[in-house]
Amino acid sequence: MTTTVGVKLEDDIRDRLKALGELKHRSTHWIMREAIREYLDREEEIERRNLEADEAWEEYRQSGKGVSGDAMNVWLDSWGTDKEGPCPDPEPIR
Repeated sequence: MTTTVGVKLEDDIRDRLKALGELKHRSTHWIMREAIREYLDREEEIERRNLEADEAWEEYRQSGKGVSGDAMNVWLDSWGTDKEGPCPDPEPIR
């Protein structure tokens, strides 16, 4: 199902859409739909990551467990070597 939505655009934006559409052999309608889809995908991913970070922060506040900067650096330094280690386990942070 589709729904028609009107959008008021400044003349310069409309002109840019039209020019880009001509270059890409696409309609301005197609470009606007793709732009909106990409924007929504990007913003939804940002919100998902923000929620994940909030949950991780709350888990840390409840448990007091995390991975120290030193432990993380040791692990990251092992990346790409033949001695790459597993992600360090969370432990109480003081």
